[in-house]
Amino acid sequence: MKKIHIIIATALLSIVFYTSYAQQDAQYTQYMYNTISVNPAYAGSRGVLSIMGLHRSQWVGLDGAPRTQTLTLNTPLGDTERIGLGLSIVNDEIGPTDETYFDIDFSYTIPTSETGKLSFGVKAGGHLLNVDLQRLSQFNGNDALFENNIDNKFSPQVGAGVYYHTNKFYFGLSAPNLLETDHFDENSTSSSSDAVSFLAEERINYYLITGYVFDISDRVKFKPAALSKLVFGAPLQVDVSANFLLYERLTLGVAYRWSAAVTGQIGFQISDALMIGFAYDRETTELGQTQFNDGSYEVMLRFELFKKYNRMLTPRFF
Repeated sequence: MKKIHIIIATALLSIVFYTSYAQQDAQYTQYMYNTISVNPAYAGSRGVLSIMGLHRSQWVGLDGAPRTQTLTLNTPLGDTERIGLGLSIVNDEIGPTDETYFDIDFSYTIPTSETGKLSFGVKAGGHLLNVDLQRLSQFNGNDALFENNIDNKFSPQVGAGVYYHTNKFYFGLSAPNLLETDHFDENSTSSSSDAVSFLAEERINYYLITGYVFDISDRVKFKPAALSKLVFGAPLQVDVSANFLLYERLTLGVAYRWSAAVTGQIGFQISDALMIGFAYDRETTELGQTQFNDGSYEVMLRFELFKKYNRMLTPRFF
């Protein structure tokens, strides 16, 4: 048991003091349904009031593993629906840290063709960081760094994005937060360790997202999608997914996260207004082979409110 505690403590310390040099945003497998979280230009693009909730439990079985809860809302405004408004709230827990992001999204859309639309978006909000350093004090009782917790450390956020879509294709570029914030400096604790100044350094996350819908038949559609995330100082993340939509209701697919995980996905459009989705990731790294890791689970629920006159006769696929 003592050995297990040492393993967990080492993992938590690595998360806090090393990966934080290039801290990344929350990770999603069902990113194709959660675009608003990373790209403000997506706001209002579905043409209806869209509310989405998502929960992700990563590396289940490992104490202190990441857990993420996301709630988003976005809607078009006005008769022309060129203006979009959105709200995103994300809670991300990992080890002794608990982060909450809250943002308001604004977009403006320009029609470029009969079906093509180009949207520009901005995002503004804040970030709250809590670090329960005393949780680690049992493993490092003599280190002054662990004597005081960090409570509700606030930092502002400003982001931007561009998003283009037609009935069959979409492409977006974005940076949800353009402000690089050092949450702590060497004077924030009694320790003079250099690690303290980089305990929680926010780096800019750059996103590219794209996808296409192929009509295989009247009843089957093929929906490949890809997401790439770049953070300087961290490995490049590339997700590629291949989903099949059957009878415009059931979605089945697989995905691959480059050098990290393979995924199975399933979704069901319960009604025009309600959709549910589920994904399971299995690590392809050495971490996936440990007895403490039962994989990662993600569940998504989306509800959309239609006006009587704008009910979707042709379902939107993204």
